[in-house]
Amino acid sequence: MLLTLTAPALAQEFYIVQNPTTKKCTIVTEKPTTTTTTTVVGGTTYTTRTEAENVLKKTTVCTTSDDDEDE
Repeated sequence: MLLTLTAPALAQEFYIVQNPTTKKCTIVTEKPTTTTTTTVVGGTTYTTRTEAENVLKKTTVCTTSDDDEDE
């Protein structure tokens, strides 16, 4: 029973963030808390890295999507 209650807390979330200066986007696992990065694609949280990567490939506001962070 304890495992069932704690499992959702262990789920990882992924965010697509954009550096406002370089317009470069990356995928991170922690919600941005500073004004130096801006969450893009409507501030959506993704449940898998693959889902975030697929959306990132289609995001036109980003200059590059080659680098990922926090793997």
